Amino acid sequence: MKILVINCGSSSLKYQLIDMDDESVIAKGLCERIGIDGSVLTQTVPGKDKYVIEQPMPSHNEAIKLVMDALEDPEHGVIRSTDEISAIGHRVVHGGTSFSESCVVDENVKQVIRDHFDLAPLHNPANLMGIEACEAGMPGKKNVAVWDTGFGMAIPEKAYMYAIPYEYYEKYGIRRYGFHGTSHMFVSGEAIKFAGLDPKAAKVIVCHLGNGGSVSASIGGKCVDTSMGLTPLEGLIMGTRSGDIDASVVQFICNKEGKSVDDVLTILNKKSGILGLSGGVSSDFRDVEAAAAEGNHKAEVALEAFAYRVAKYIGAYTAAMNGVDAIAFTAGVGENDKKTRKNICSYLGYLGVEIDDEANDVRGKNAVISTADSKVKVLLLPTNEELAIARETKRLTE
Repeated sequence: MKILVINCGSSSLKYQLIDMDDESVIAKGLCERIGIDGSVLTQTVPGKDKYVIEQPMPSHNEAIKLVMDALEDPEHGVIRSTDEISAIGHRVVHGGTSFSESCVVDENVKQVIRDHFDLAPLHNPANLMGIEACEAGMPGKKNVAVWDTGFGMAIPEKAYMYAIPYEYYEKYGIRRYGFHGTSHMFVSGEAIKFAGLDPKAAKVIVCHLGNGGSVSASIGGKCVDTSMGLTPLEGLIMGTRSGDIDASVVQFICNKEGKSVDDVLTILNKKSGILGLSGGVSSDFRDVEAAAAEGNHKAEVALEAFAYRVAKYIGAYTAAMNGVDAIAFTAGVGENDKKTRKNICSYLGYLGVEIDDEANDVRGKNAVISTADSKVKVLLLPTNEELAIARETKRLTE
């Protein structure tokens, strides 16, 4: 069974073709600059040279057509025709309160995606375009929506409600949803298996740390809390996002600077976080670490504030679950930055966490990075959202 996984951004499309018999990646690729001059598709197939197509892609329809052409290419492709593809799985960012589980796409599902354009204006329209492009290019194939908010929809009412007038929840569905759900679902499950924990009762905290970052807490693989909220702006300090902030800051800057609310939210989403705290050094943690090593005080504070915020969430979620069995680091920073992992864990001595520096000197592969006598297991587990989407697609279509 071959599953095609599609992840559409506003001007990009990532894809993987996965053989579900052994969960191996047959091919993967990226379409960049969709709707922009200089569109390019790059495909990688194990054992073959990288395949690059430079061709205009005015929309996701043309991008999907190029993906199919690349997969079928006699020299660079991996299938004779799309008849070999059993189903297509799509990452869809926001399903509101309508969906908490992955589902086969029908007209109702597509309408729900449209209804939540305002909650995910950069992602939901692109996700829908990807689905409709696949429907047009591969008619009759089942498409599956795997919701980025799905994992967080399990959190209890006490955790997802905001303390604002209840009518805003009733009218508009304003509540905490959580994001990076596919990653958190995958890594929390892998943590239970890798650490040999009780699959029904294991208390796991996952730190998905990248340019976007979030923390989740789960018991037996079921999410009980997560750091992002109505949108991905809530929670951790991120590459360009502020994370948790006093809402009055928005009004204060509006009044002082003569800006609109939309202007300030753009600042909080795109010009804040590590980028803003470091005084504009960069949103890339590697650049900020290099600046800090050279004595840049703002860069030092930015990194310290990031580690502090993550550690606070770990502490809060340990309290929420009345304990923790394992803490897992994943995503770009979590998988590759040993210094950041060590800095975060330096706050966790009260939990009996002890990091093994030699074991922590690792990048991008499954590892236990805590000592043998650490009271909580600390893990490095690479995320694999594409595989998680493929597994959900297989479950719903085979």
